[in-house]
Amino acid sequence: MSSETSAPAPLPDLGPAAAELTRLLEGVRDEQLEVPTPCPAYVLRDLLSHIAGLSVAFRDAAHKEFVPSTSTAPGSVRPPAPAGDWRKSMPENLAAMADAWRDPAAWEGETQAGGLTFPAAIAGRVALDELVVHGWDVARASGQTYRPAPVDLEVSYGLLAPSKDDPAARGTAFGPAVDVPHEAPMLDRLIGMSGRDPGWAH
Repeated sequence: MSSETSAPAPLPDLGPAAAELTRLLEGVRDEQLEVPTPCPAYVLRDLLSHIAGLSVAFRDAAHKEFVPSTSTAPGSVRPPAPAGDWRKSMPENLAAMADAWRDPAAWEGETQAGGLTFPAAIAGRVALDELVVHGWDVARASGQTYRPAPVDLEVSYGLLAPSKDDPAARGTAFGPAVDVPHEAPMLDRLIGMSGRDPGWAH
């Protein structure tokens, strides 16, 4: 009698989410940098700074580099305004971040991000979730259409759903989950799970 074993689920690929966020960055106009975003503390310029920082932090996390980019707690230091060449540097850093997580070794063992040490397999999914949710933030703030990959929404939702009713597990990165009908599109459900109103507009 032969026994069958199921193949392990493929590791998430951060490339599509990074590419979609890059597309959105290309559509941001200079006069939009001071508009509000779904992140109450950030105008769009601040959000771009945050994304610029996390792209470097999670690239370094994939390489298991315990350096200031990975050891600094989120929110403890306000990110500097994006440098004048951000339209060039941010896409490069997002691509490098995605490429770093294509190495299977990046998902093994433990790593550090946001000043915390935790399993790399979780860190990679957190990195993907950051790209997906902040992609929506940028799209809403700049009035663009958002086209995330369905598989990325599923991975991000699976990451956040267990913490819905556990403030300790959500930490300070996410506000209380916003109730969204179960029959709503997965993107709306994910955005609600992240503590945002899917109907947000400015």
